[in-house]
Amino acid sequence: MEQTDITSLIPIVITLLISLTTRNVVVGLFAGVLSGVAMLNGLFTHLDPLETFGVMVKSYISPQLTDSYNAGVIVLLVFIGGFVALMEKSGGGYAFADKVTIWVRSKFQAQTSAWLGGIVIFFSDLGTPLIVGPVFRPLFDKLKISRQKLAFIIDSTSSPVAILIPFIGWGVYIMGLIQKEFLALSVTDISDWDAFIGAIPFQFYAILAIGIVPLVAFKKLDFGPMARAEQAAEQGNAHVSSDVSKEIFTHKNAKASFVWGPLLVMGIVLCSMLVPLGFPFEKVSGSVFRSALSTAYFFAAATLIGLMALYKVRGWSEGISVYMKGMGNMMQVAIILILAWSLSSVGKELGAAAYIAEQAQSGFPHWLVPAVAFLLAAIISFATGSSWGTFAIMMPLVIPTAIAIDAPLYASIGAVLSGGLFGDHCSPISETTILSSTGAGCDQFEHFKTQLPYALLNGGIALISFVIAGFVENVLIFVFALCVQVALVFTLAKIATEKNKYTGKESEAF
Repeated sequence: MEQTDITSLIPIVITLLISLTTRNVVVGLFAGVLSGVAMLNGLFTHLDPLETFGVMVKSYISPQLTDSYNAGVIVLLVFIGGFVALMEKSGGGYAFADKVTIWVRSKFQAQTSAWLGGIVIFFSDLGTPLIVGPVFRPLFDKLKISRQKLAFIIDSTSSPVAILIPFIGWGVYIMGLIQKEFLALSVTDISDWDAFIGAIPFQFYAILAIGIVPLVAFKKLDFGPMARAEQAAEQGNAHVSSDVSKEIFTHKNAKASFVWGPLLVMGIVLCSMLVPLGFPFEKVSGSVFRSALSTAYFFAAATLIGLMALYKVRGWSEGISVYMKGMGNMMQVAIILILAWSLSSVGKELGAAAYIAEQAQSGFPHWLVPAVAFLLAAIISFATGSSWGTFAIMMPLVIPTAIAIDAPLYASIGAVLSGGLFGDHCSPISETTILSSTGAGCDQFEHFKTQLPYALLNGGIALISFVIAGFVENVLIFVFALCVQVALVFTLAKIATEKNKYTGKESEAF
């Protein structure tokens, strides 16, 4: 029975507080679910932790595992994890990116090549820095481009690219969270796939993060700490870290086909299974789509294992072992998802969504939902260093609110995703910050410090765009955001040029 009062928010508040305090979203979600179960069953009155835990496992966690939709999502994530591990451990990414560097002769070409490499190797936001970074480090050093700039480029293409693609881990995870809310709210006219695709044009921060790299490279615009890092690199005093990840794998026999071959197989399998059903012009059920994706990832992985064995990079048994280990690496993601689903169920029974909707309807302007969602998601992601955990916390809050007060749904979902990514880019403790600095071979704090001004610039533009999207949910607003970005970059470059005329400096620092 729904209580629809402020106490229904206690599990969410506990989740937020513990996630921020411990910087661990799993711990926060677990505590939130446990407290909600205790409230629902009156177990706070006699404080029986054993009974509370038992009820939580039996009535809330186990049902998430037996739900057919949830099981399909977890199975797909496991297949994705195995494939990503193979890609990262095949040496193919290194060989593929190495091909790109053949024609590179200038600083602009080097930066755009690293940018393109980060876009092409889209299948793993965590793997991309460890593949692209080591390939371009020697080239950046030779052309006297700072390692901090390389870290900025690969951080601007790893997560921002991954979050826009529906058929890899990011998209599957996000759609799982969306679908759970749609089921709880009895939304039947929009599928999780429709919502994700509809939100892509409203992922302003991701689009801006990708777009700023070629602009900065073209205009030679370096400001703040990045300008000083570029000056040091030009003078041969660059700060270089020796902490290069031991996980980077290269092999003399690895081929570029290790990347495009399995992806080609994946595309062929997907088309052969989905096109006869009318995809992409006709709606395909989620279960069919997930099974097709799982099949495609499996055959792509089998292809890569075969290629590695053929070229004597890894034997059959070793390739299978890497694949199995990669599957196991998805366990933490699965745990986050299961706990997030459980928290959503607990919140629904307590009446959290209904209470939030009632409060929103009592005076909260519907046009402010996207902007507020963006800011809250950014704060949580910054504090915890986890964009995925932020999505798990924010989706159950934002989707019911948007639907209840008729706020723009796609823009609101896009705001949660953009905010989580923005906070992640501004956080010195996020995984992407750590891996990007590791892959580029620079100090973690140096990367955080030099990237922050660019992230704040994009974040500011994104916030304005979400205010506009609150009034008019138009898919072309991202074009406005990009135009503002171009105008600001050119203006800043002009200011820097004028300043350099007076100071006599060649660098665009200011």
